[in-house]
Amino acid sequence: MSALSLLFMAGANTVEEQRARWQRKWSRTAKELLETEHKYLEQLDLVVTFFVTILKAKGTLKPAVLNTIFGPLESIYSASHVLSLHLERGNLGPGLENFCQNLELYGHYAENLEQANKTLKEQLRKNKSFRRFKKLQETRPQFQGRKLEDLLPLPLQRLHQCNTYSIVITSEYAAIISEAVKSISEVSRWVQDTVRKRENSLQLLRVQKLLKGQKTQVLTPGRWYIREGWLLVVPSKGEELKRRMFFLFSDVFIATKPCHPLHPLNSNKLACQAVYPLHQCVVDKVFGHTQSQGGLLSLSFPHKTLLLMSSEQQDIHDWYQSLTAAVR
Repeated sequence: MSALSLLFMAGANTVEEQRARWQRKWSRTAKELLETEHKYLEQLDLVVTFFVTILKAKGTLKPAVLNTIFGPLESIYSASHVLSLHLERGNLGPGLENFCQNLELYGHYAENLEQANKTLKEQLRKNKSFRRFKKLQETRPQFQGRKLEDLLPLPLQRLHQCNTYSIVITSEYAAIISEAVKSISEVSRWVQDTVRKRENSLQLLRVQKLLKGQKTQVLTPGRWYIREGWLLVVPSKGEELKRRMFFLFSDVFIATKPCHPLHPLNSNKLACQAVYPLHQCVVDKVFGHTQSQGGLLSLSFPHKTLLLMSSEQQDIHDWYQSLTAAVR
């Protein structure tokens, strides 16, 4: 047998082995996708069956309120149920193709989730019959101690989970699955961006409530929360170090101090001392480059220089990284 024939046979064996590996990976992925889809549907069915369907029939909530709380949840459930049927028959390509036609539902669901939670809390506060109904449904054994609030974010968690699957593509469904993966990734980014904006709004609101009065406006369009923490301010005239709470946002750096503990209204709040715009800020690490304990940062503004100290070197390093990134 010639060397060329041996080389050809070795190459053929390698291709066959690779094909077999891909087939095994395909089978594992498809099986895992089906198992997790069944589990997801079981949990989603709790909301659809024991809340949406019954509430519609009973009329406990007005249709507009019901729609605000649950949004397109029934349509999302139906789309996932159809996908599950396709997966059970081994029709991943057609299943994903059909599923992708309903992906926008997830985006709209994500955009509405904050308002849904707000409306749910409002109804629980003022609608006694709904409050009683919710409590009764959640005591059913099927819920296993889970609350409605725990189940409402499920579609977004599931979309993120689907986006992390490494789907093995066969030649038969290559184009369909490639397009499906692309569509799921795009909607997943849309959902994640919506969730990130909602979480940022909650952080801004939390900080606003921590501050005394309304003079300092934290809730500003386009502003992003980055971090917060206690740092020591080094005075310029040799006075004692002052411990202050700082809040870093995408555009400003806010310095605060605790209100007097005996204040009748603001004992648990912070008083704003200064708001420093970041667009003209220069950040330098004075010390803390080596393994020495603690560190010192210098923040230079047009009319002010701040020297900030921490006894923890990692803390000062993290602040330096966050501040330089925010200034950039």
